[in-house]
Amino acid sequence: MDLAHTIQLIALYAIPVVFAITVHEAAHGYAARYFGDDTAWKLGRVTLNPLKHIDPFGTILLPLVLILLSSPFIFGAAKPVPVRFGNLRHPKRDMIWVALAGPASNVVQATIWQICLLLLTASGVSEPFLIEMCQGGIVVNLVLFALNMIPLPPLDGGRILVGLLPTRQAMLVARIEPWGFMLLIAIVFFLPSMYSLWMRPVMAAASALINIVLTPLTLLVQ
Repeated sequence: MDLAHTIQLIALYAIPVVFAITVHEAAHGYAARYFGDDTAWKLGRVTLNPLKHIDPFGTILLPLVLILLSSPFIFGAAKPVPVRFGNLRHPKRDMIWVALAGPASNVVQATIWQICLLLLTASGVSEPFLIEMCQGGIVVNLVLFALNMIPLPPLDGGRILVGLLPTRQAMLVARIEPWGFMLLIAIVFFLPSMYSLWMRPVMAAASALINIVLTPLTLLVQ
């Protein structure tokens, strides 16, 4: 990969990745506050200021390495928003909604990027950078949604699973969480083989839902 192309890719994905992870973490914090835990709120983490959520590895190094490796998936991670699940009004039930808030925000963002793409196309805008940024925003958010919905702690899908399982089984699954960092590395390393088993079907399902929701707008602008 030549230097000019690398710089172009970094510029292309910088905004989608930063927005994707910032809104994702802020959504967790907002949901936690709504359901009774204001830990993140008191620490100033319920904000759209990216500086509050940046993690040197997940936000900067990880996306950069994926770009340099020409990975088909570009994504990042932020510092997890602190949530004290014991402070929630109904801890086992409410943790499901707190965990789901992050991935749900990525589906919403993918929808917004797709709306932008539809409007740009309908307006006759053909600037490649803008078109590709919108496409990148869609893919980044769908990847983050699918990745976070993997049912293993500390990913959001794992916490949702813990909230849904009976207490005994939930405690067994929750024991995986301390290995979270190694789990993330393993997921990134084995991502190509996971594509057909998990990523592609989950991303396709989310994309199909977005297309259904945007059908009226699509018909209107065509």
